[in-house]
Amino acid sequence: MILLFSSVSFALTPTNGEDLQPVPFDDTVGGSSGGGVDVRQAEEEGFVLPRTEVFFSNYRYVVGDYGIGETASKLTNPGTERQFGTPLAIYVSDFSTVKPTLSEEGFVVSENGQTVGWTTATNASFVVNSEARVPSGSTVLPFSNRADAKRFIQAHGGRIVEWDALGETVDDPLQSRLNRFHNEMAARHTWANKTVVESRAILERPRSIVVGDDAPNISAAIAAAQPNTTVYLPPGTYETDDLTVNKSITLAGAGNETVLRGNGNRSVVSLRTDRIAVRNLRIDGVGDVGSRRLEMQNGSGNWTTKVRLAYGYGDAGIILDGADSSVISDVSIETNASGIINRKSNQSVIDNVTVYGAATSDDGFMGATVIGARSVVQDSTFVDGRDGVYTHRADGSVIRRNQLEGGRYGIHEMYTSHTLVANNTARNVGGGVLVMTGPTDNLVIGNDVRGSGFGIDPAGSDSFYANNVLVNNGYGMRATGQQNAYLDNIAVSNDIGIRAGEIAPSNWFIRNDVVDNDKQVESELGPLRTWTHRGIGNYWGDLPLVDADDNGIYDRGYQPTGTVDGRLGEVSGAITLAQSPASALLRRVRDVVSGIRNSGVIDTAPRSDPFHPEQIANARANRTRGDAA
Repeated sequence: MILLFSSVSFALTPTNGEDLQPVPFDDTVGGSSGGGVDVRQAEEEGFVLPRTEVFFSNYRYVVGDYGIGETASKLTNPGTERQFGTPLAIYVSDFSTVKPTLSEEGFVVSENGQTVGWTTATNASFVVNSEARVPSGSTVLPFSNRADAKRFIQAHGGRIVEWDALGETVDDPLQSRLNRFHNEMAARHTWANKTVVESRAILERPRSIVVGDDAPNISAAIAAAQPNTTVYLPPGTYETDDLTVNKSITLAGAGNETVLRGNGNRSVVSLRTDRIAVRNLRIDGVGDVGSRRLEMQNGSGNWTTKVRLAYGYGDAGIILDGADSSVISDVSIETNASGIINRKSNQSVIDNVTVYGAATSDDGFMGATVIGARSVVQDSTFVDGRDGVYTHRADGSVIRRNQLEGGRYGIHEMYTSHTLVANNTARNVGGGVLVMTGPTDNLVIGNDVRGSGFGIDPAGSDSFYANNVLVNNGYGMRATGQQNAYLDNIAVSNDIGIRAGEIAPSNWFIRNDVVDNDKQVESELGPLRTWTHRGIGNYWGDLPLVDADDNGIYDRGYQPTGTVDGRLGEVSGAITLAQSPASALLRRVRDVVSGIRNSGVIDTAPRSDPFHPEQIANARANRTRGDAA
């Protein structure tokens, strides 16, 4: 599924359920199925994705989804009816209206690019387990003519299933995603590990030139050095002006006692070929960032171009420019501009680097910038400046185990998909992790943000936000985007625990512990979101509710955004009012009568015990602003 909407209006569901016909798909809002990765690839390559449109009794918009099986599975979940009401009409793509063929990859192609029509779900025969697939896996194809379905099976295998049984034949859509997310997380760590191991080989090249003994200065040493050897800089301060390294060598110093000092007007070191290493030294005297700021504000081109120029072509301690498979290790940089800029240098590694930026974000720039390159940034510390790590179209990068202190944002991703942002720690930043501009398939796992403006603010679709710890921030996390899974996060002692911001309720939010926040959930525009999946909800603290079955689940739903539930335990009389017959009746009526169901968030299976008690205890013990975990 991908959220789709027109700039003018949404398609509305007729309240009487009569004369319901398919609407333009661009006028629907998203529900739950498919994935943004599938949609983008289909648009680029021209194959067809099966679609559904569902009209619900209690939801005024038509829900349009990519994917048939996940929609069928979703409709078997009692939580769907609680959230949307009863399905009044269900339409599915009708492949009897075209002559479908399969590409070499198994993607469905319509003959001569014909548009696939619609049929009602109850009138269709569904082909499952065939050779047809989408990028994310197998797919289901509906046919209004059973004979067409049989002909497709003869050519491509599979079997026919009717609509009433279809939901039971497909996996739980959330579990399918979680399996994929965990596999991708392991694969991305494996890629990063391999990339780092390969980078070690160029860090330990044999020494060929010693500056001062074998050559009078660094430029002369580089010119004299043989490729795949090390130029060694003994302790001392080396004045340099935009030093260029254009052969595959290692530039190594003696730790902080070796200083490369620029003249304060431009970048200090530029790497301009593959497999260069810079290690074990200190850099200062980086140029002023002010002129680059001016380019961003007043230069030609659109906003994206200005940002790319300002962030990617400003001054820095080290610039990698087309330097694939290069590595920066054990380097300390003091700068009012950027620390390291990686432009289109794939398979490169930034490891164990420390960047001290300007004291205020308005006066500084990025600790590490990665533009147009898949790279690893790990085990590094970024202090102050503007953003700790900034990525721009750096798909597939891995950013892990970094320390981020002060500055505007800790990690800032723009136009960047398929990344792993894992086990980073942020303290006293404007925001911990910010994901912008509609990316897909990002994994943000195990990060710890405290004492900041916000913890994690995501965007885009088909991504995984899990096991993050968010303590004493302005708000812990924003649950937004489409088809994103938010699982096993801890939000403790924030001003606002979670901000709910999706337009259509297509995300999964379960197994999270949201406790001790001044306000547990703040709901932005949008319908009622049900943060429960197949009987699994979240923990909201020690609520004055009843768990009569002693099964770890309270006996009634909890609405953290509700006028009454949102004040339980805080305002005198809230408990009595919540337990009153009038409130109980209103809760029952609200779930079944269109027009009474308000927006906000409801958990239909709130936990009476925390999912992660040890982590909550740790967060409570270390919730002072800036405290380490």
